[in-house]
Amino acid sequence: MPRGVAITEPRQHLFVAAERVIAAVGPSQLTSRAVTREGGVATGLLFAHFASFDDFLTGYAVDRSFHIAATTAGLGERAGTGTVDANLGEALLATPMITLLAVTRLFAYRPSLTQAVEAVLGSGSAALPALERTVAGYLTAERHIGRLPAAADTEALAVAVVGALHHVALTDGADPAAASRVRRAITALTTTASLREPS
Repeated sequence: MPRGVAITEPRQHLFVAAERVIAAVGPSQLTSRAVTREGGVATGLLFAHFASFDDFLTGYAVDRSFHIAATTAGLGERAGTGTVDANLGEALLATPMITLLAVTRLFAYRPSLTQAVEAVLGSGSAALPALERTVAGYLTAERHIGRLPAAADTEALAVAVVGALHHVALTDGADPAAASRVRRAITALTTTASLREPS
């Protein structure tokens, strides 16, 4: 980025740069210099907004965890509309796949970030694990109105759905076909749950 060009949202600019670094070379190579180099800015910009690189990572993790929760907050209100798999796919993939990839890899590499996020946003609020409660609540609502079998284990189904998202993001999140793989997994899981009554 040319010198003298104003950055409207420097924190977000740096967060996006961090995601690109993680996607390209993994979280072990994530440093302040790597982030600012990727963002095309001076290293000082990062430290003008964050007290340390750990503070930057916490800020990123909190921001993205909040975003993921916000994009799925209305999922429960969709019960009874559209299809179950489409509703889940739309909500879970509202966050860009590169963000899901970066968040998943970063939390796996720096598990202490979970505690840092929960200190700000509350228990169970860190990134993808927070989706499990939201998905389970939505599936329970669908079961209540008869769009899933009465005996369907909605908590287990939520684990499977979010687990599929987690796996694809962690292993193949940079692949252009990643979102399609997640949607197919969700369809397979919800179709099975709808057609088979647990014994």
